[in-house]
Amino acid sequence: MITLLPILLAIGFGLVYWHLSARGTAQELDRRSTPLRDARLQALTDRMARALDLPKITVHVYEVEPINGLAAPDGRIFLTRGFLNRYHAGQVSAEELASVIAHELGHVALGHTRRRMIDFSGQNAVRVVLAMVLGRILPFIGVWIAEALVTLLAAGLSRKDEYEADAYAAALLTKAGIGTAPQKALLARLDGMVGLAGRPPLWMASHPPTPERIRAIEAMEARWQAG
Repeated sequence: MITLLPILLAIGFGLVYWHLSARGTAQELDRRSTPLRDARLQALTDRMARALDLPKITVHVYEVEPINGLAAPDGRIFLTRGFLNRYHAGQVSAEELASVIAHELGHVALGHTRRRMIDFSGQNAVRVVLAMVLGRILPFIGVWIAEALVTLLAAGLSRKDEYEADAYAAALLTKAGIGTAPQKALLARLDGMVGLAGRPPLWMASHPPTPERIRAIEAMEARWQAG
């Protein structure tokens, strides 16, 4: 018989851990970020702001070398210094960086950053239940199987979020008159830029395969044209 106490403790631990992690992330970003100041990028974010009926879109630069964009738990948008370096070297266009900003705005607007708190707590509870059940059925390896199943669940939820953020970005870029061509062009080159040649298997990956992301955007564009 499964008791509720371990499950409640797992949910509570997940909530506390997420809050502490979010606070630590915010402090790290405060220490190692600066406001983005670039006239070309500002012009593009202003176009997106008008499309969203916002006064301004504020972007920060996270002073680390890996190429990435991120939406912080508090809703702030960041590009890494590594991404900006590629932009200043002419390897990434302003419009392509705007597509990254639009993608991260999608994570914020769609509630992905907040939902991760609920997802993390729920996954902890599922992990505890599966470990208790499978541990009795399959001693020694049951806990390992439970961990693997929860990892698969988390990866699947993350891939869903990425598709949704891509769709949001595509709609925003289109409305702002920037279009989806930069978004698709950057996605097509991104794996090589960030060194994902040895990416994990699809079922373990937090991001969908790049060709599938591009096809999803093109399928959405086809529906817009048909409608």
